[in-house]
Amino acid sequence: MHFTSERRLDDGVLEREFTLGEIPGILWTPASTSAPAPLILLSPPPLGLRKAYPRLVARARHSAADGFVTATIELPGSGDRPRWPAAEQARAELRRVMEAGEPVTDEIIDALVLPLVDKAVPEWQAALDALLALPGIGGPVGYSGGVISIGTRLAVVEPRISAAVLFAGSFVPRAMFEEARQVTIPLHVLLQWDDEGNDRQAALDLFDAFGSKEKTLHANMGGHTGVPAFAADAAAQFFTRHLK
Repeated sequence: MHFTSERRLDDGVLEREFTLGEIPGILWTPASTSAPAPLILLSPPPLGLRKAYPRLVARARHSAADGFVTATIELPGSGDRPRWPAAEQARAELRRVMEAGEPVTDEIIDALVLPLVDKAVPEWQAALDALLALPGIGGPVGYSGGVISIGTRLAVVEPRISAAVLFAGSFVPRAMFEEARQVTIPLHVLLQWDDEGNDRQAALDLFDAFGSKEKTLHANMGGHTGVPAFAADAAAQFFTRHLK
């Protein structure tokens, strides 16, 4: 891990940009915290870190106020990372059928999501290796946000993640339902009831499939970007309960 920039935000949070191989990322550390501090992995939407930065830094500052270190990395094919022709083709096909009012088939969803999961999850694990090797950062570890299929896979294969906040706002391949049954960590799932780009029933079915003994569904009225401010408070309470 190589740090490329460093600055203090106005609330004292230390923001450091880094690269891990070809992968860009950002690390946020509270102004003061007891060491080693718990870590929350903030998974971005597939928009690129620059576009997603305002919402990511808001989540990071909220978490810092509770004593958590947070970090994010750029998803494969997003932002400043090299273009990924297969992913771009899948996104173009998705746009085509949606603009034409045609159904989004399982084949389109699989092509869009499954290769991303296969690439992103090992990168998150490599980032976790590097982050936990830094002074002042320890367990337990939480995961928050992003593409719900990535969070589902990580919850299955990464034993260092103790709890997760998942955002039900992306297409879910049928294969992920079987993986969801293997998830056992505590879950806090956010769902926007009127999300224009999300299959609500698929999100509800995925929540039902999760094998966790403790899982909570927080559903709010409104579209994809209409998540109410108090939803962040509920997620923060969830992490405080499970990571401290």
